[in-house]
Amino acid sequence: MRKLKNEELDRLDISEFKTAKKTPIIIILDNIRSLNNIGSVFRTSDAFLIEKIYLCGITAQPPHNDIRKTALGSTETVDWEYTENTIDLVEKLKAENIKIISIEQAENATMLNDFKPQPNTKHAFVFGNEVKGVSQNVVDASDVVIEIPQYGTKHSLNVSVSCGVVVWDVFSKMKNPV
Repeated sequence: MRKLKNEELDRLDISEFKTAKKTPIIIILDNIRSLNNIGSVFRTSDAFLIEKIYLCGITAQPPHNDIRKTALGSTETVDWEYTENTIDLVEKLKAENIKIISIEQAENATMLNDFKPQPNTKHAFVFGNEVKGVSQNVVDASDVVIEIPQYGTKHSLNVSVSCGVVVWDVFSKMKNPV
């Protein structure tokens, strides 16, 4: 096997990305502290043609060198918007019939492997603060809470890793519904 060169990967350029049909997924970052995590979420969102990222509360906004370092240019491709209050955003998106899904460990949460995205529905996934998780009022307002199954000793995954796991899983299910 020969490793492919970047020019052999047949990736979109920025203008092609902007006009490409997007995956009906929105990412909401609820008070994320780490600028590297924010950049990583942008990069994942670019990889899977995510429609938009909302940066809420204390979540930093581009341009910033620490975001740029991990985003590798994806802040220029993925649409994003800052909103101060996460719950106000959630209520606005719900009024637009967007399904709100918090990624959190909660009573009666649906395990990610059991989650089935609804066809012809836009889904907004909320990822929470590295220490406190998704705000309780946002969990309360969510249509669904998804938990990523874990089997080791730690209680959680890094927020950017959680985003990658969830986006890949849901993207795969949307592209290949069973």
